[in-house]
Amino acid sequence: MHSNQVWRLIPLLEAAGNVQMAIDLWLLKQHQSGKHPSTLRFYTWSPPAISLGYHQRQYPEYWQDLTWQGQKLDLVRRPSGGRAVLHQGDLTYAVITSGLTGNRLQVYETICEFLIQGWRSLGVELDYGTAGRGYIHNPNCFGTATSADLILPDGGKLIGSAQLRRGGAILQHGSIRLRSDAELFTQVFGAESFTDVQLPQNLSIEKIIAALVAAASNYFDMQIEVQPLSQSEWEEILAHQP
Repeated sequence: MHSNQVWRLIPLLEAAGNVQMAIDLWLLKQHQSGKHPSTLRFYTWSPPAISLGYHQRQYPEYWQDLTWQGQKLDLVRRPSGGRAVLHQGDLTYAVITSGLTGNRLQVYETICEFLIQGWRSLGVELDYGTAGRGYIHNPNCFGTATSADLILPDGGKLIGSAQLRRGGAILQHGSIRLRSDAELFTQVFGAESFTDVQLPQNLSIEKIIAALVAAASNYFDMQIEVQPLSQSEWEEILAHQP
């Protein structure tokens, strides 16, 4: 990787899932065509949503009618592979970059390293989930996507990520579970799937983002330029919404 390159950081953005996915895809295309630097961003989903992997055709019909605190849950398709993710009380990160070598899993681990380092600086140790778990070979994914997890020492899953490559450019985004509602989670995935995430009490979203941004600039050896989406960028993104 070129050392000391400048990456764009898009400030925390709350929006509907289909808008967030359109932004990630647009950033990937811009970066792939050489018009745009590597980018890091963090965002939340409003209303809460279930995102489906690009190849995931089958899901329970009742997912279309779920509500949480009076809001209907969105069903959104991601441009990336992997399986369904519930976005409520979570923080999503996205990295758009290029020049990484290796297969999908190696690239995944390269990008995840900044997450591991950032959480370590907050006093939280993460490790990779074991690849032997069945869902990584979920038949719904047609074997085209590995989605791997970062787990806490007690086995609770904190971060699940998915990836999309276009040429040499890579989009990797993932959901960081901060305050999931156990009841909603159970409604979506069944009782045995919920493990509570135990995090230090004093962690605000701002503090988490600051730690992850610092870890990313250190790990990717780059400088950060904070730059919100401009009016003309918004217009372009929304014009191409899937």
